[in-house]
Amino acid sequence: MAYRCCACSVYRILEMSRTLVIGDIHGGLRGLTQLFERARISANDKLIFLGDYVDGWSESAQVINYLIQLEERQQCIFIKGNHDAWCIDWLAKGIVDEVWFIHGGKLNMESYKGISHSVKQKHLNFFDRMKDYYVDQHNNLFIHAGFSSMHGPEKERYSSNYSWDRTLWEMALTMDNRIKKDSAIYPKRLLLYNEIYIGHTPTLYYNVDVPMQGCNVWNIDTGAAFSGRLSCLDIETKEFWQSDTLQSLYPNEKGRNKQPKAN
Repeated sequence: MAYRCCACSVYRILEMSRTLVIGDIHGGLRGLTQLFERARISANDKLIFLGDYVDGWSESAQVINYLIQLEERQQCIFIKGNHDAWCIDWLAKGIVDEVWFIHGGKLNMESYKGISHSVKQKHLNFFDRMKDYYVDQHNNLFIHAGFSSMHGPEKERYSSNYSWDRTLWEMALTMDNRIKKDSAIYPKRLLLYNEIYIGHTPTLYYNVDVPMQGCNVWNIDTGAAFSGRLSCLDIETKEFWQSDTLQSLYPNEKGRNKQPKAN
């Protein structure tokens, strides 16, 4: 496990293009805008979002509006998370999953009150454009949760694993660092990519509130849905920035803190 904080860094070359990966937002628009201010996001930056834009705090629909507008002015990659899939089922088919409802879905639905059918359709179109995973030119993988196939996500038998699988992260986190990459017992999944970036499993589960590393896997979900912060990380330098805790930004709300062990 390794992590590094550069929240106090003031050095910034505005002309330089960065690739920044952003963790789970969970309806916390105030955290997202604060994070962008602290990271000094510019139009030159490439932004990769790891999913779970909705469910948690009260501005899920507003987060989607913000991201749609953001997409118009700079390069963005949007990965689909499990909460986004639940939201799609509700927006498109009226399906209200019971687990979803108690783990953020209720607040999500409330955020859409008064929003027109045409805007909801625009949001559905945005969700439909999201990727299950993305591989960049440097063979880095970006995926919400993980994958189980030793041949990579493109060979995954169950596509739901993209947004639900936790075995990849658990394996990377508990790997014995004495095992060399050329060993027959080194996990084949980890050898497929230069680096892997995920969300889905809050680092708060490990009493850590900053991005975590296990082998070549980086977890950027720092618990914004609960008592943590929203984070983004520069994949080249590993510098990262964070918002304040979402609880402090939404003092009259509980987010998903009533269910700290939720899916």
